[in-house]
Amino acid sequence: MAVVTMKSLLESGVHFGHQVKRWDPRMKKFIFAERNGIHIIDLQKTILSIKEAYEAVRKTAAAGKGVLFVGTKKQAQQTVAKEAERCGMFFVNNRWLGGMLTNFSTIKKSLLRLKKIEKMEIDGTFESLTKKEIAGLQKEKAKLEKNLGGIKEMKELPGILFIIDTRKEAIAVAEARRMGIPIVAVVDTNCNPEGIDYPIPGNDDAIRAISLFTQIIANAVIEADNENGLKIIENLQDDEDESGESVAADSSNEEIIEDYTNYTPEENKEDDVEAAADEPGEELVDEEKLYEDK
Repeated sequence: MAVVTMKSLLESGVHFGHQVKRWDPRMKKFIFAERNGIHIIDLQKTILSIKEAYEAVRKTAAAGKGVLFVGTKKQAQQTVAKEAERCGMFFVNNRWLGGMLTNFSTIKKSLLRLKKIEKMEIDGTFESLTKKEIAGLQKEKAKLEKNLGGIKEMKELPGILFIIDTRKEAIAVAEARRMGIPIVAVVDTNCNPEGIDYPIPGNDDAIRAISLFTQIIANAVIEADNENGLKIIENLQDDEDESGESVAADSSNEEIIEDYTNYTPEENKEDDVEAAADEPGEELVDEEKLYEDK
């Protein structure tokens, strides 16, 4: 099954770039032509880039590392959250806080604070507080949830980043490069593809295009999870087969008689006859006398 088709790219408007006057010359190799003052992106190169990015994300997820979806522009917020939750990964869709990767230890403290407030709501601690204190905690929780809700369960740095619009997420790109984390990013004709490990040339403004790219990356994570699940099942089957073979080997040690030509039972017929004769009220019958003509 193909990762993506040319038809789906065309229908989503992935090939539409920015105005010619707003282009970045470093994107020249990804531009196909110019139409009505707008650059047209080469979709053949987009497909190749998507396949490389898909494989990179799949391998990262298969290795048990996290994938962080980043898209804080309005067109991307809802899609990024939806697809990240669909594949069980982390996301940032409201605001990128400075130091989210380079100062992750401090971010962890904020995450612990968020979890603590949530626990206080459940265990009844709020009942012993005043209304003003409760309102303050709820306000703090809402702020933390808004900025950090998508990475609440992220216990370590992600294995790879997927970014929509590298110009808007310049801080995230800089932090990822500093920490040596690979980057998969959608780059439009006004973006700089240098420094991006897996650049995907395409429209980063249209909602349909953003949705398509995000779905593809989420599918890569899901495929990796499915592969890991199949490996676990295969290992269980191998263990069952080995245990079955050991049981069969134990049962093969039992003596099985296949050739009955020389087989003689342990019981003695003479003993049976003598036992029958000893029983009271029963006499042996002579067959020759029984059938003599009278």
